[in-house]
Amino acid sequence: MEERTPIVIRRIKKKKHGEHHGGSWKVAYADFVTAMMAFFLLLWLITMVSPDKKLAVSEYFKNFNVFKEESAGGRSFMDKNAAVLTLTNKAIRLGPQDLATKLKKAVDEKLGQLKDQVQVDIIEGGVRIQIIDLEGSTMFQSGSADLTERARTILSLVSENLRDLPNRIAVEGHTDSAPFRGSQITNWELSTARASAARREMENDGIDPGKIARVVGYADQELYIKENPKDPRNRRISVIVLQPEGTAASTPSAPPIPPGATVPIPAASQVGTGTPAAPPAPSQGPAQGGSSPPSR
Repeated sequence: MEERTPIVIRRIKKKKHGEHHGGSWKVAYADFVTAMMAFFLLLWLITMVSPDKKLAVSEYFKNFNVFKEESAGGRSFMDKNAAVLTLTNKAIRLGPQDLATKLKKAVDEKLGQLKDQVQVDIIEGGVRIQIIDLEGSTMFQSGSADLTERARTILSLVSENLRDLPNRIAVEGHTDSAPFRGSQITNWELSTARASAARREMENDGIDPGKIARVVGYADQELYIKENPKDPRNRRISVIVLQPEGTAASTPSAPPIPPGATVPIPAASQVGTGTPAAPPAPSQGPAQGGSSPPSR
């Protein structure tokens, strides 16, 4: 009797392409895309934060301590005195040179044609921002303390860069030497009123009134252009950011001017953010006779 060979039937089940790896790759890819989005969002936020706030956050985490109230210079997160704002005032205290550089950069970038009417320099005791009149471009209405739109724009930028600083501020008003005709008001009253108007505008722009150290009018006693007392550039507002006592300026002070020496004065079109300019031709002085005084 012959033995029969068993018949083996092999059935192959075809699998679809998608069943080899399932949908797990989609989860991994979604996590990757989410992480990249968060990373680039973080980079964008970092670029939008001002250097002062970056420094404040850095100081906070550098001295951060969760459990101990004070350990190695850190403070407890639970302590009410460990607010970020207590470190902010220390972090954003800028030296005179750094503050002057910051202000000059802001003026150059944001004021356009008006930057020629802003002068930033370092003086003994602080940083001075002078807002200067030019012929045909004044900061106040003629003979009054009413601010023009140009002045409001400049003061808004100045306030934006000073409002977060702990430094106190002095506001000074100056005029030229052209007297008023047929009026009881003098240059003393006018310069003081203009300084006070600038102070009010800065307070409206966010400056804390408690930071105002003084508001002074100097009339025509501290001329910007001494060779020509009636030059329109003598009409100006000076905002001085006062440095705390014991803080020395990072730039050496200029040597005293010898008696009889001539000081070069920049031309009206070259008054800017502290950039030296070539001295102009000697001034011929105001015309004599029945000519009316220049715009105030």
